[in-house]
Amino acid sequence: MATAEPKPRLTPAEYLAIERASETRHEYYDGEMFAMTGGTFAHATIATNLASLLHGALRGGPCRALVSDMRVKVESAELYTYPDVVVVCGPAEFDEKEPKDTLLNPTVLIEVLSPSTEAYDRGRKFAFYRAIPSLREVLFVAQDRPLVERFTRTEAGDWLLHVAEGIEAWIDLPSVGARLTLAEVYEGVLGP
Repeated sequence: MATAEPKPRLTPAEYLAIERASETRHEYYDGEMFAMTGGTFAHATIATNLASLLHGALRGGPCRALVSDMRVKVESAELYTYPDVVVVCGPAEFDEKEPKDTLLNPTVLIEVLSPSTEAYDRGRKFAFYRAIPSLREVLFVAQDRPLVERFTRTEAGDWLLHVAEGIEAWIDLPSVGARLTLAEVYEGVLGP
C-alpha cells in the first residue's frame, strides 16, 4: 500500500523567501503555504471602493489605508495573511527592517467575504486576528448584498458586533474616525 509523502514544513524565513520571489501570493500558517485564488468582479470592486473611501477619509491624518498587497503577520499564530484592506495608524511596524512588506500593527482589517473562504475568515482567521494587540476593528463585508459586520474591541478586550444592512445604511469606524456608506461601498456592484 502506497502512502503519501508528508509535505515538508517551511520555516517563516523560507516562506518569505519563496513569497518575495513569487508572482502568486500565498498565505502561510503552521509551516504550510496556501495559494491565494483570484477574486470575482464584485469582490475586487468592493475592496477597491473600500480602500478608495478610506484613503479619502483618512487623508492628512495619522492613519492610512492599504490594499491587499500589504502582508500582515499575526505573531502569536505564525500566520502571514493578506487582508483585502488594512488600515494602520501612526508609525507602521514591520516584521523586518527591510523590505517593509510585512505589517505587524494594523488598526483595522477588512475582509470581503467569498463563498470559499467565508467560514475560515469568520472562524479561525478572525480568532487569530483578535490576538493582534494593535487591532481595534475588523469588518466582514458581504459580496451578494449590502451587509457589513463590524467587530470592535472594547477597553476590556471584548469584541462587540455592529451590523449595517441595506444600501441606505452606513458603518462608523471610530478607531480611525471614518464613516462609510454602504451605497458607496457597493457602488458598481449592487447600485449605480
